Amino acid sequence: MKLSVQLIFRLLEKRFPRLLLLVSWFFTTLVVIGLVWFGWYQLSGMTVDVNTTSLGLELLSETQISQISSLPVFYNVDSAINIRRLVNLKTEIDSSQNHEVITYNVEKGDSIFKISKQFNIKPETVLWANLENLSDNPELLSIGMRLNIPPVDGIYYKWKASDIVEEVAARYQVEPSAILLWPENYVDISDPKILPDTFVLIPGGKREMISWVMPTIPRGNSGVSSSLAGPGGCVTTDGAYGTGTFIWPAVNNYLSGNDYWSGHLALDIASNLGSPIYASDSGLVVYAGWNNTGYGYMVMIDHGNGYQTLYAHLSQISVTCGSSVYQGLPIGSSGSTGNSTGPHLHFETRYLGGLLNPWSLMP
Repeated sequence: MKLSVQLIFRLLEKRFPRLLLLVSWFFTTLVVIGLVWFGWYQLSGMTVDVNTTSLGLELLSETQISQISSLPVFYNVDSAINIRRLVNLKTEIDSSQNHEVITYNVEKGDSIFKISKQFNIKPETVLWANLENLSDNPELLSIGMRLNIPPVDGIYYKWKASDIVEEVAARYQVEPSAILLWPENYVDISDPKILPDTFVLIPGGKREMISWVMPTIPRGNSGVSSSLAGPGGCVTTDGAYGTGTFIWPAVNNYLSGNDYWSGHLALDIASNLGSPIYASDSGLVVYAGWNNTGYGYMVMIDHGNGYQTLYAHLSQISVTCGSSVYQGLPIGSSGSTGNSTGPHLHFETRYLGGLLNPWSLMP
């Protein structure tokens, strides 16, 4: 029988090759159509079941619903093992948002410039906030002194009985709202009265500095009163002249305190106690001795070309008033005499009586 079927197919293949091909395609097509129909039937049946379940859900009993789908049961666990987020009352506050004036005790090695950098305010602000103690003179700073430190740049002002908000604001170049709206001034806007002797902060306020500098002493009869300057002055005649160039007057060429600014028209150069101090240029000594204005032991040299240099807070002086000195030679030793919080050299440069920034002359 097998043989007969095979023989028939071979005969058909030889005589009717196209007919056999058509029959093969016919059966293949039927198989594909059957598979497609079966798949469509299964998918459509699932869709109907889901829709039917969704639409008729409200008609089912609780038991039937739980059989379809069940949610996890929530248990009310004892609060002792729950995780809680507690309120942290010790919140760190950005110092830049501080509105209060604080008190600072001056320590060894402090300067107005150093303190201002520490609290991120201008040196002038420190002086203006401590007018009663410093009178705008940074040389009056002393160890143990208590300073008012404002939170922002401006004026810390002691109110007077005759003061009016608008006039005080105009005097310190701000709008009245700067005084009225500052939180720590505690001013009632509806009735803006400020009691006498009350300190108020005027943020952004500014004024001219009170000048506290040693008078320039030229060659010849200086005319400077010894009661003002001290006993170190003398009447001079003539002597050495400067080269017009200047060198660093100390071993170090960096600062340890105040830089040059409107309240401190000099450089505070780092220098250890007893270190040599040199003449920055050649000239004639016009002052050598104790100074009454806070400079301590001081030397001033007139260079004969319009320039003068001043060296203050010395521990020892090795030249005399009226003598000639030459660039680079010792004139004394570094110290901390007068109003000073630590050893350093207070160095001033002047031209025709006016103070210059030493940075403009130093190499």
